[in-house]
Amino acid sequence: MRIKSFAKINLTLRVLKKLKNQMHDIETNTMLVDLFDEINLKRNKKDVVIFNGKFKGNVNLKKNTITDTLLLLRKFKIIKSYYKVTIKKNIPVYSGLGGGTSNSVSIVKYFLKNKIKEKIIRVFEQKIGSDFRLFLNNSSYQKNLGKVFKSKNNFLFYILIVFPNINCKTKNIYKMVKNFSSSSDKIYEKKYKKEKYIENVKKDRNDLQKLVEKKYSNISVLLRSIDKLKGCDFSRMTGSGSVCYGVYKSKKTAKFAFTKLKRKYPKYWCVITKTI
Repeated sequence: MRIKSFAKINLTLRVLKKLKNQMHDIETNTMLVDLFDEINLKRNKKDVVIFNGKFKGNVNLKKNTITDTLLLLRKFKIIKSYYKVTIKKNIPVYSGLGGGTSNSVSIVKYFLKNKIKEKIIRVFEQKIGSDFRLFLNNSSYQKNLGKVFKSKNNFLFYILIVFPNINCKTKNIYKMVKNFSSSSDKIYEKKYKKEKYIENVKKDRNDLQKLVEKKYSNISVLLRSIDKLKGCDFSRMTGSGSVCYGVYKSKKTAKFAFTKLKRKYPKYWCVITKTI
């Protein structure tokens, strides 16, 4: 059984406050994109997890979201059998694209036939990642950690994704947060035409971006390079980084941007994808 495990991009991200449990409350708009890890499941005498693909190197082989997911599924008696799980890592690790959480969500959705009860979601949020709900819809609006909605705004965008070979561990980036933002109020709860939605998102920000730019100056340089390319609506960093991206309305302009950027940064990993 081959399962596609899609990456996400954060179009916006505001850090609202630090909670008593030391988690950070955030507001974010996310969309899933057609960049995915490939997961194969096969019954086995014991659980065996194998990673291959370009980005397998940074995964902890003994403890990862796959091993944790299998243990939780067995704890809830959702599965009884053991499995050999092979994951082709096409999504960069420690990049802000949520590959690890996406792997977990994809496996849970498969075994539960896309019908996941609230109780299960809450446990997986605690054990796997607070971004678990963001992979349940193609487009999500997270008002805060406790409220995630299927977004009313789901548009086709072409995305130029660039990984500058910097590993940003989420916990380390959030430790750098000292200041907080106010909520955007109810702006993203409304449905917009595509141009107006882009305008709203463009005026917004990713609060973690400045922190990562301060730590890694080449992130700032990369974002400016992407933004200057013809046809780019806006550029931004996703999640806690380090992947940066540009948003385009057409595949043609995205391809042109890809060619230009690859010439300038031949050692950076780049791909053109689209929202799903």
